[in-house]
Amino acid sequence: MNRRDFSLAVVAGLMGLSQTRAHAAERAPAFSFPSIDGGTLDTADWRGRPVLVVNTASLCGFSGQLVDLQALHKTYGARGLVVLAVPSDSFKQELAGAKQVKEFCALQFGITLPMTDILPVTGAQAHPFYRWVRETRGFTPGWNFNKVLLDGEGQVVRTWGALTNPLSDAIVEAFTPLLPRS
Repeated sequence: MNRRDFSLAVVAGLMGLSQTRAHAAERAPAFSFPSIDGGTLDTADWRGRPVLVVNTASLCGFSGQLVDLQALHKTYGARGLVVLAVPSDSFKQELAGAKQVKEFCALQFGITLPMTDILPVTGAQAHPFYRWVRETRGFTPGWNFNKVLLDGEGQVVRTWGALTNPLSDAIVEAFTPLLPRS
């Protein structure tokens, strides 16, 4: 262990953190997602801003939450919040292709927030972001509309299941202190 790692371990121990958590905090990875519009969405581009990542599915009973995700985007986006929808067929409730998903979400819910292409969020084929969240936080989406909040450094702050509405006090109170200061 080098001197820097030793110092981090001592500070982490004094703060009640594990050495692993101290190392994770200093090296939050960035993730690239294929955009539903083509190109890529890169979490590194959003450093300094909180990011709420939500695995979505057009045909899910929770799809009404897309209206609330769009409301978060509209209300807090200008203040720095990024809301990222990750359409997924991991629970067999997504449309057949990205074009259909984009059209459905725009027409039914007025979605203008960033969306990825359709990606797996569970199992061995899960997108690297979801594998990282599983490995570092022990969190795997148990259904559609699970939420992962990242801070401005890309670290996981909190996770919520499908039953927690995006406009809930729990979520708003978790990201509000993370918004960039104007």
